[in-house]
Amino acid sequence: MAIVFVLVALLVLAVIVTANWYVWRRLFRDTTRGPGPARRAGAVLIAGGWVLAITALVAERTGAPFWLQQVLAWPGFLWLALSMYLLLAVLAGEVVRPLLRRFLERRDRAAERDPEQGTVTPSASPAGKVTVPPGAAVSVGAGQDADPAPGTPGGPAQPPAGADAAGPTAPAGPSRRLFVSRVVGGAAAAAAVGTVGYGTYGVLRGPKVKRVTVPLAKLPRGAHGYRIAVVSDVHLGPVLGRGFAQKVVDTINATQPDLIAVVGDLVDGSVKDLGPAAAPLAQLRARHGSYFVTGNHEYFSGAEQWVEEVRRLGLNPLENARRELPFFDLAGVNDIAGEEEGQGPDFARALGDRDPARACVLLAHQPVQIHDAVEHGVDLQLSGHTHGGQLWPGNLLASGANPTLAGLERYGDTQLYVSRGAGAWGPPTRVGAPSDITLIELASKRA
Repeated sequence: MAIVFVLVALLVLAVIVTANWYVWRRLFRDTTRGPGPARRAGAVLIAGGWVLAITALVAERTGAPFWLQQVLAWPGFLWLALSMYLLLAVLAGEVVRPLLRRFLERRDRAAERDPEQGTVTPSASPAGKVTVPPGAAVSVGAGQDADPAPGTPGGPAQPPAGADAAGPTAPAGPSRRLFVSRVVGGAAAAAAVGTVGYGTYGVLRGPKVKRVTVPLAKLPRGAHGYRIAVVSDVHLGPVLGRGFAQKVVDTINATQPDLIAVVGDLVDGSVKDLGPAAAPLAQLRARHGSYFVTGNHEYFSGAEQWVEEVRRLGLNPLENARRELPFFDLAGVNDIAGEEEGQGPDFARALGDRDPARACVLLAHQPVQIHDAVEHGVDLQLSGHTHGGQLWPGNLLASGANPTLAGLERYGDTQLYVSRGAGAWGPPTRVGAPSDITLIELASKRA
């Protein structure tokens, strides 16, 4: 088993090294004339970015001093996103590169001879020089005076014997290949930086409210229009702190919900480090209270301590438990990651002995828990975890690992709603999966 792990690790390392060498080659080697400071700077940038990224991940997982985590997190995690989009942009450039080269070749061939004037324009020789055929007039731009022909009064002397038989030469600009590499490389870098910059701005701006109506057959008429604010994956940590938590709280309170459901992955760090960042949660306001279930990241951060902390802040933890609210049952189960600590989900404890005639809403962090929810007759499961993929094309991987990536879907008589989450893990960046806080409005079929 250890040998398999080592082989897989070496394969992953080889892929990463090869991908980064390829990015360096296209962005720095192919866009410069030879070895020099630009190529060395590119190598330092790429290698240094990965050193920061790996160090930031290790610092977070090992509980390094929080100030050190904060110093490393921003550049390290942003590099993870930037390196991915640099690679994708450079790969896309391979499609553009031959098309641009062919366009330039056709343009140069068309410009070599002007049939109306009977002249030949200078063309680049393989040596990177401009060659003028003997006896041909050289076309010039508007407003320029052509030099007299060699041997004419006022013109240059005839070339000495032994001179280039093709005619006089002059230094030319960058070769066509170098020009194409610079255009494609520059466009790739700009596209990657712009994508990551816009995606980061979207996260820091705060989540937007998404409104979804969910009809429930068992919901009584009096509960028609009942509002549940669903927030998941806030991921308070070295990057997203107290200011971000305040934006989340203000956005939730502005919806004036009847109930607030925090469905896991609230934090990435200990209570000692992130207690002040989570403090705004005490301001959450809803008619029937705020409820919390653990996500997998809580079990990386001290789940027991965080359960006590959110309780102190006024939230109601549902640890494999159920509350009978006026119109329906609200249940919550622990995350699957708690199984390693003997605190995994217990559906029988949370849902057993309940009145099946009452509607039931279940809070469960991961969408994969829907199959147990169906077996226990749950009407609606509220989940998060997926981030909607967070960084395209990560949605392709996330959709393969989860029954529902984002949004509302039906599984038999049970409906599953998956939020894309309010924050972000790793890079504080989202591309193709904007953050959200969802306002679920329950609809009674009896209304």
